[in-house]
Amino acid sequence: MCRPGSTGRAFVRGAVITEAGNHANVAGLVYIAAFAPDTGESPGAITQQRLPDAAANLEPDSDGYLWIKPAKYHQSFCQDLAADEVLVMAVTQKAPLAGTFGDPITFAAWATKPSWYQISSEDRMIHPENQKMMSARLNARKIVTLGASHASLASRPVEVAALIHEAAIDSAG
Repeated sequence: MCRPGSTGRAFVRGAVITEAGNHANVAGLVYIAAFAPDTGESPGAITQQRLPDAAANLEPDSDGYLWIKPAKYHQSFCQDLAADEVLVMAVTQKAPLAGTFGDPITFAAWATKPSWYQISSEDRMIHPENQKMMSARLNARKIVTLGASHASLASRPVEVAALIHEAAIDSAG
């Protein structure tokens, strides 16, 4: 995490912090149900190892952005949230470019920086077994498994915040 801190969540954001985490100001990395590719590996390659349950509910638009089908958003991304919360998330979703899933990591920051990982055991966007594999190989200082959807930041905020806080305190020392 940069001082003061940052986290990686959802789709390719974990891949972004994996690469950007090489910056000198980054003290550690916190992955929240996120991709943590190795050097030379892409999020798409990880996804292909074990397809998530909601893979069929993703569709690219004419500009190449990858969206969760609106009618499938709740069951795909945040099945543990109330309908009113889901509505806000669905209409404000930020779609990544589909092509970014094929971009390999140049150098995985987690190889040299302390890391923490939160696994969402009910995740339908990144297969939980892929999350277990990634968290194990990055030798996380702490791995927390929550019975949560991909949107664990929203459904389990207390537990996620506690992990981020612990990482920040540990990284500051």
